[in-house]
Amino acid sequence: MRETHRMNSEFMVVAEHRLIEEILGQWREQIGPQWSGYRGHVYRMFNCCLALRKCSEEETAKLAVAAAFHDLGLWSDRTVDYLPPSSARATEWLKSRGLTDWIDQIRLIIDNHHKLRAYRDSQQPLVESFRQADLVDFSLHVIRCGISGRVLQQLRQQFPNAGFHWFLTKTAAGWFLRHPLSPPPFLRW
Repeated sequence: MRETHRMNSEFMVVAEHRLIEEILGQWREQIGPQWSGYRGHVYRMFNCCLALRKCSEEETAKLAVAAAFHDLGLWSDRTVDYLPPSSARATEWLKSRGLTDWIDQIRLIIDNHHKLRAYRDSQQPLVESFRQADLVDFSLHVIRCGISGRVLQQLRQQFPNAGFHWFLTKTAAGWFLRHPLSPPPFLRW
């Protein structure tokens, strides 16, 4: 299921993953002009997850599904409060594929990927890896969480931003203009 491997404990970038391609392909029209930017974000953070921890094939597949769905509510439900619809879309997809035993973990990953503090549950290490990976990409690699600059440079080259961060900035600015004293609903403590 994973289209790359680790050689001599060295991370290798995953250029394409069939689950990510399948899921994002289904939403391409609805995502519209931000599709390339979102796809790049998904692959950069997915690869950051894999750089942060060695994963089994099943864990890699779970991360691919979570990565594809994690921000999807921005487009599927056209809302800044996008974590609940992103989790709901992932749940629907998992049920349609008979992967109901993955639902709780994928929901935890998606629902906690904007948690401001570390996620501390040794039984759920993918949640924290995913949170860190999203933070690395969201911060434009200013925060690295231990990922080498060489890997991050390769990810930037292979998966261009394509305006994704500008889209996020405009979306967040709209929230703050309407709710200047309230944190965005996607943030978690």
